[in-house]
Amino acid sequence: MDLKRELNLLDVFCITTGAVISAELFILPGIAYAKAGPSVILSFLIAGILALPAMLSTSELVSAMPKAGGIYFFTRKSMGYAVGTIAGFARWFSISLKSAFALIGIGAYATLITSIPLTFIAVCCCIIFVFINLIGIKITGRIQIFLVSGLLGILILYVLYGLPAVEIERYTPFIPLGIGSVFSTAGFLFISYGALLGITSLAEEVKEPERNIPLGMFLSLLVVGTLYILVMFVTVGVLEPSKLQNSLTPISNGAGAFMGTFGIVALAIAALLASISTANSGITSASRYPIAMSRDRILPHFFQRVNHRFRTPHFSILFTGGFMILVVVFLKLEMLVKVASTLLIMTYIFSNLSVIIMRESKTHDYQPKFCSPLYPWAQILGTIGLLILIVEMGMIPIIVSTLFIVVAFAWYCFYASSRVNRE
Repeated sequence: MDLKRELNLLDVFCITTGAVISAELFILPGIAYAKAGPSVILSFLIAGILALPAMLSTSELVSAMPKAGGIYFFTRKSMGYAVGTIAGFARWFSISLKSAFALIGIGAYATLITSIPLTFIAVCCCIIFVFINLIGIKITGRIQIFLVSGLLGILILYVLYGLPAVEIERYTPFIPLGIGSVFSTAGFLFISYGALLGITSLAEEVKEPERNIPLGMFLSLLVVGTLYILVMFVTVGVLEPSKLQNSLTPISNGAGAFMGTFGIVALAIAALLASISTANSGITSASRYPIAMSRDRILPHFFQRVNHRFRTPHFSILFTGGFMILVVVFLKLEMLVKVASTLLIMTYIFSNLSVIIMRESKTHDYQPKFCSPLYPWAQILGTIGLLILIVEMGMIPIIVSTLFIVVAFAWYCFYASSRVNRE
């Protein structure tokens, strides 16, 4: 049974924006400030700029091939089943990790008003979001519109009220730990933009995907990137370094500095909205990768089954939700972020390479309705920049990611290679 096209441009924008603006904005700035000082503002900007070429590449790819599975499908078409398997697992794994981080964010902020353990709250929320995803994509889209509207409104108020309270001397020295710290922190923060391309996995459920997905992603990157920089500018400018460094509630602390208790409560609500939005949309987009991989026989057949009543991939949604619960219970916070960022960067590189291969191969059936500007320089420079981010993040994420690639390739060799239908 086919998936149902029910998402319009507003749904695409809200699902993408809700997935991108997440717990990272409300939890990671304090940790990132400890790594780079005031230049963390520049790190957010660099991460956004390096996400742009992959966004343009993916926009072109989805306008030519609007299929469920997003980057997995594009990589498989351009580089074959083996690399496609790695890309598919990496994308599913990284989006699931990002969503699990959002669940931890919900628990962290909820513990400010309750004594219930963080992990228990996160697990319960995951179960609720799985249920919402099971009963229909249209309901998910409407919930995202509500959540994103409230979130953007609160963040805009934070910026407008905070700018007059900024103290310029707090930005001096701007790069206290060297330029290398700026790039390593950009890699650490890349997870903040990691869900930007996730909407492509829902291409079979979007009306006019060749138009609405590229436009929705562009608007989301523009709005989110601007807000990230402005929110970080205000937060650094209103807080003492000792209060900002390594804080797990930096934005709420910033609001408290110039808005008092009302600001703390308002930003805590925004953090909850962001985390809920990310976790909900993360399950939505991540669960579509197993569908595409199952269709190609890389995963067992039952992953592509669609519920007859709600037209949703129930097995894939349940599997994704179960994995997220395991991550919440067992994985440490900083390692979760680093591994998720590294795998997300890897999938962005696959997207850039896929465009180059598809164009240069002169494939007859590759006829995109949107063509990436500045080709191929945007893709080449974007890929080089992303590789620099991976190197700057250190050896542990690289080792973990290498092991991940080895395991994914082994799965292809020993399970999928004899099953796939080679066209």
